[in-house]
Amino acid sequence: MGPSPAEIIRTLVAGRLPGLVHLAHRPGPHHVRHVTDPEGRVLLLVPVVSDLAAALRPVDGDEDVAIVLDVLDLPPAAGAPSLGRAWVSGWAVELGGAEARAAAQDFAAVEPTGDLLDLGRRFRLFRFEVAEARWERADDVRRVDPDVYAGAEPDPLHPIEAELLADLADHHGDEVSAYLRRHFGLVADDPADAPRVVRMDRYGLVVALGGPGARRRARLAFPAPVADHAELVRLLHPMICPRAAAG
Repeated sequence: MGPSPAEIIRTLVAGRLPGLVHLAHRPGPHHVRHVTDPEGRVLLLVPVVSDLAAALRPVDGDEDVAIVLDVLDLPPAAGAPSLGRAWVSGWAVELGGAEARAAAQDFAAVEPTGDLLDLGRRFRLFRFEVAEARWERADDVRRVDPDVYAGAEPDPLHPIEAELLADLADHHGDEVSAYLRRHFGLVADDPADAPRVVRMDRYGLVVALGGPGARRRARLAFPAPVADHAELVRLLHPMICPRAAAG
């Protein structure tokens, strides 16, 4: 079992990856600083003096602007497969007063930037509820119901995935390789079957089999989805501690 399309979209648009926004009938795209709040609504932190701020200015009496946020996954390590691309769209509205202050707290929970202290002067916050969500991977596009998207959660390991993979490779490489060889029944010390962990999520590990550039991959599922880093460490203990694995 792996993450659902809704969970992947929530993970990609959570705010840890660079985003582009496209606006209907306006020039673009524009780079944007964004996060999502606990309900999955998209928050945009926009400089007052910018092309994006001008493009988000309503025209013809409209109070909101149709917008699409486009986020492409950045694989955390060489040879790691991409999670693909997420597209979420809705109608962006500028926030003010108490709404802006509450949204700034949601933004800071993901990206604690000092620029939030300049809201109303140098920066503005915009928000939109997701009316359409799409996940694109390997030329396959899947639409996700907005309510399903809103009910999903971003993966808790994604923000530290690159760090975790580097730690496994740099400090526990031999133990991890030996464990994976046993698990998948691979011939010991055969370079053609050298296993490496190339991605991880709350549901398990993605393992590449073979040397650099190899495309054979397998999934090692956890007994249950992990909630945080501490729970992941407990699950990985038998992998990095041969004595625990033997027990």
